[in-house]
Amino acid sequence: MLFTSEIFIFLFLPVTLIINLLLGERYRNIFLLSASLFFYAWGEPIFVLCMIISIIANYSFGILLEKNGNNKIILTFSVIFNLGLLVFFKYSNFIVNNTNDILSIIGVNKIVFYDVVLPIGISFFTFQAMSYVIDVYRKEAPVQKNILDMGLYISFFPQLIAGPIVRYHDIAQQIKKRTITHEKMAYGIKRFIIGFTKKIVIANNMGFVADHIFALDTSSLTPSLSWIGIISYSLQIYYDFSGYSDMAIGLGMMFGFRFLENFNYPYSSRSIREFWKRWHISLSTWFRDYLYFPLGGNRCNKITMYRNLLLVFFMCGFWHGASWSFLVWGLFHGLFLVLEKTKFGVFLDNMWQPFRHMYTLSVVMVGWVFFRADNLIYSVDYIKSMFGIGHRTSNYYISMFLTYEKPFILIIALIGMTPIIPKIMKLINHRTVNKVVPYAEVFAQMSMFLISITYLINSSYNPFIYFRF
Repeated sequence: MLFTSEIFIFLFLPVTLIINLLLGERYRNIFLLSASLFFYAWGEPIFVLCMIISIIANYSFGILLEKNGNNKIILTFSVIFNLGLLVFFKYSNFIVNNTNDILSIIGVNKIVFYDVVLPIGISFFTFQAMSYVIDVYRKEAPVQKNILDMGLYISFFPQLIAGPIVRYHDIAQQIKKRTITHEKMAYGIKRFIIGFTKKIVIANNMGFVADHIFALDTSSLTPSLSWIGIISYSLQIYYDFSGYSDMAIGLGMMFGFRFLENFNYPYSSRSIREFWKRWHISLSTWFRDYLYFPLGGNRCNKITMYRNLLLVFFMCGFWHGASWSFLVWGLFHGLFLVLEKTKFGVFLDNMWQPFRHMYTLSVVMVGWVFFRADNLIYSVDYIKSMFGIGHRTSNYYISMFLTYEKPFILIIALIGMTPIIPKIMKLINHRTVNKVVPYAEVFAQMSMFLISITYLINSSYNPFIYFRF
């Protein structure tokens, strides 16, 4: 079930909210667990069993750790179980296909293997489950002795299928006790509408442009067309994922939960280091705390630190998908992070800020080509076309893709990816002493919601990029 589907907006969400409000605190967790499992089973009726198995297994690992004095063997088994689940469903096809490619070269019979279907959101709820067991082992979080509450933590529908990755220690107390106030509800609705609009109005329109340009043969791409294509995709993936995170945070607030922020205007960054402090914060901090720091982080010699960075971003790329393109994308970012740890980082810090922004955006957008393209060959050819390498002739023009209201939406998207609007709103609120601004804000939110609903009803193009991760 999509957050941006009519059945979620007009049926599932209002019914769930009303029932949750009518129930007493004692029954809310049981109800939300049931609603979350139903939400997941709506699109994944078989794979809800996979989630239930994950809940039972990780609940058991936590109990065993408490009873056996945080035994490292139990922790190891929990990591093997969770990663094994993820590897089987997400990487089996990739491993078998690449093995068969090697076997065909050396003349050996191929492995017969049926394609494994990927459960939606398995990367997210598996990482959440792993963080719970590791935090219990480190004594950074209490053991959850109520399996239903454990189930709610892993399956809670707002952040279930596309994040943000919620750490157990961040919401352990909220699972036990939370309040729903008018202020939380109002903020949750506002945040949901902002994310909904980001997704439906901006991400979908930019995605439509990007999809059509990336569908072209690279021999038909001019530099200007290539840049419009990757700019559109860069905006699509930002507004798609940050929009989903906004909706998840808003929904969580409606039910009394406070989730941490997942995006902080990443395209305003002045280095790749800063970009990863602002982009998909829950994932980058997960890798930092559960992989980079245990490897030694930056508390070691430079060569080891560089290795740690490359390994973390190799895994980050692999987490996103079973594809060589994702691995290259991860290593591409890792290489620039290593570069910024050298004297180049000092040079970059002393550069004029507009140049630092240009450098960061250029690196990020070139990286997005690997992320978006179907294969590495197309990625390399596309990047060549961006920089005018090779002779190309084209019958396609930018105006053929930026049709109707799309140029206007592109301008809004470019403005919205910077913190300009919040700064203006803060200035207005600071200088205004009357009650006009709150009413104007409510009117703007309702207008955004109605415009988004109109787009939703009149368009069949409504993908969520991060659902496949």
